[in-house]
Amino acid sequence: MSHDTKTKLVYMANQIATFFKSQPASEAAEGVAGHINKFWEPRMRRQLFEILEKEENGLDALVLQAAPLIRKPEAEASQVR
Repeated sequence: MSHDTKTKLVYMANQIATFFKSQPASEAAEGVAGHINKFWEPRMRRQLFEILEKEENGLDALVLQAAPLIRKPEAEASQVR
């Protein structure tokens, strides 16, 4: 993944987190994950998980909190069968 792609995905994920910070705290992480699950294609989510593996990833704390709720693309392929 190129540096530009990583930078764009981190920026986009952090923008989503910024929006959902205006929601009740109990719903914010679910909102971030729901948005990413609904609107990000599997390739983008796969790249997000690659970014999440790095310690210094630049992601907002709310994105990190939402990460366990984001569907991994590999899991979706097995559900379609």
